[in-house]
Amino acid sequence: MNRQAWLLFAAVSFLWGIPYLLIKIAIDDLSPVLVVAGRVAIAAAVLIPVALLRGTLGSLRGHLRVVALISAVHIIGPFLLITYGEQHITSSLTGILIAVEPVVIALLLSKTEPLTRIRMAGLVAGFAGVVVLVGLDLGGDAYGLLGAAMVLAAAVSYAYATILVQRRASDLPPEALTVGTTVITSLVLLPVSLLALPTEPVSGRAWASLAVLGVFCTAAALLAFYRLIALVGPNRAGLVTYVNPVVAVLLGVILLNEPIGPGTIAGFALVVAGCWLCTRPARTAQRRGDRLEDRADLPI
Repeated sequence: MNRQAWLLFAAVSFLWGIPYLLIKIAIDDLSPVLVVAGRVAIAAAVLIPVALLRGTLGSLRGHLRVVALISAVHIIGPFLLITYGEQHITSSLTGILIAVEPVVIALLLSKTEPLTRIRMAGLVAGFAGVVVLVGLDLGGDAYGLLGAAMVLAAAVSYAYATILVQRRASDLPPEALTVGTTVITSLVLLPVSLLALPTEPVSGRAWASLAVLGVFCTAAALLAFYRLIALVGPNRAGLVTYVNPVVAVLLGVILLNEPIGPGTIAGFALVVAGCWLCTRPARTAQRRGDRLEDRADLPI
């Protein structure tokens, strides 16, 4: 990856590592659907002027169907699943469970990138990590299991969305695509969120968390992520979830005093190992590429 890709990778890794903490704070006073609708509406309000100034909104013509689909699988579905899931599990565990996304991407791309033994080992390790996290860390709690299932479903949705963006929308300017997805999401969720307005006073911490979620963790993060996908593809872009859990766990432990049990540590290690193995390039492919390069250098 070039310098721009690395900078985008670092930015997205951080910006998507802190939402789990902010969501945990916001849902103390606000309903999950209001948190999601609010953060996306804020993002849309921030990005519409940017897209208008750059004159890129016209690029959405003829792409509204795919933009609507991306809205559903990259924002509406996973944002709601994660926010509702965090009612039952810690922000640290949420961040760790999202780390299975690269494994899902590798599996979805198995037709074009065949599953080698190493990738199969990675899938097994990643799945084992999820089992350890859900089984040991949650201790069989029914609501905890439900929350974990919601977050895992969000990870699958994220993986599909990442591939969809690369295959169907990589030619769209990032700000136009982000405006399209956030506006569609706002139109879908804002009417529903009006039915879930708070009946009691909301703390300043909750409002501040919602504002940061909207401006930085949604608007800025989506812009950077869509650009990253266009630069390096879905496999490498999905690797941001290697770093997200580290940020989520550290913030959860330091600021929310969330515990870290042996199940969390063991499961996290297995998930990261599985993700790394799943996304490694095949040695055979590398060797063939090297041989072709060597042959290209031979005099004719």
